[in-house]
Amino acid sequence: MTVRRRFTTSLIIASAIAALGLAASTPALHARRADLPTRLSDQDFWALSQELSEPGGQFQSDNLLSNETGFQVVIPELTERLGTGGVYLGVGPEQNFTYIAALKPRVAFILDIRRGNRDLHLMYKALFEMAADRAEFLSLLFARPKPADLPKDIGPAALFEAFEAVAPVEADYQRTLGRIKDLLVKTHRLPLTDEELQGIDYVYNNFYRFGPGIGYTSSRSGRGGVGATYTTLMRATDKAGVARSYLANEEHFNVMKTLEASNLLVPVVGNFSGPRALRAIGAWLRERNATVSAYYLSNVEDYLSRDGSWPVFCQNATALPQTDKSTFIRSGGGYRQINGPATLTGGGVAISADQLRTLVAQGISSVSAAGQGTSTVTTVDGRTVTFSVAGGMAGGNRLGLFPNDLLPCALPKLPFTPFH
Repeated sequence: MTVRRRFTTSLIIASAIAALGLAASTPALHARRADLPTRLSDQDFWALSQELSEPGGQFQSDNLLSNETGFQVVIPELTERLGTGGVYLGVGPEQNFTYIAALKPRVAFILDIRRGNRDLHLMYKALFEMAADRAEFLSLLFARPKPADLPKDIGPAALFEAFEAVAPVEADYQRTLGRIKDLLVKTHRLPLTDEELQGIDYVYNNFYRFGPGIGYTSSRSGRGGVGATYTTLMRATDKAGVARSYLANEEHFNVMKTLEASNLLVPVVGNFSGPRALRAIGAWLRERNATVSAYYLSNVEDYLSRDGSWPVFCQNATALPQTDKSTFIRSGGGYRQINGPATLTGGGVAISADQLRTLVAQGISSVSAAGQGTSTVTTVDGRTVTFSVAGGMAGGNRLGLFPNDLLPCALPKLPFTPFH
């Protein structure tokens, strides 16, 4: 089977599966066309989370906390480009809250392949609703007594320093865990399974065990204070030294509290390149005349490129309702600077440097390492271009526009061999 046929066939199969899944969905997903809600009922919140979701999958870590220390760097440009309102999509744990606090979306969806991520966000939902302010929130999150005489305008560095100075209390942990479950099950009447309740137990226990020193690997390694911790992430700033985390001030915290209390942060289980979740989110938004303003990807595309499923994600993302300002937020190797001719002709198709940059960034091309921070991309007809790589998370997260970054999905298909 030729490269083009394999590529096209995989996309046709994925699209057909997605179409069948959406067609079979329940009425709550296909409501009459209307604007975005200002609030979801408890029943609609849980129905939406369930209906949009796919079966869970596996990841290399629990990912209870981000490890992206440069995540705030892009916020000034992001807010200048997008303003506030709109729809936010994201993946993973608490770093989403900081982007949400900046963008103030009307609704947010957190899509993650791990079912444990939904357990995590259900815990956070309860804590946001229970806490009156940042100090009470951290007291509940870490099961530590609230330090006395904290001013309302305390900065994040001093706030976390105060909580690092007090010890956790097991009785507080047990009491708060009971309150979390009561709020979700008895107040919101979410029909959580025993497995989901155990997942919330597991998540909350790790924040109790490690406190502000919890890190990306703590739940697996048993160690806190290693690498990026909750304290270091919340003390981080943008390039100008401005603290922009969701716990930087009460205003940011209240953006999250209001969204959670309105049931407008919806956790969804699914794969970016899966047959249903991302397309179902797009269908729900399209029914309500809404477009995606920002989509935080972390470094998920790197994993999708490795397993060969990035082209399916590209098709799924292309199906999202969007504008010319819709923006991806990335960490990892999401950007490539091309050094080479302005255009490259391959298989009879002229490829601009911008198109080539997009293809290389998303892993559609055949790439070989050339050393010294350079690699070579090879087209089907054997032509090559050398480019330099801005790798890892150096310098912070990065932004990319949907229309540019989804070019590989546009017809005609550009003649590149798949990434390996």
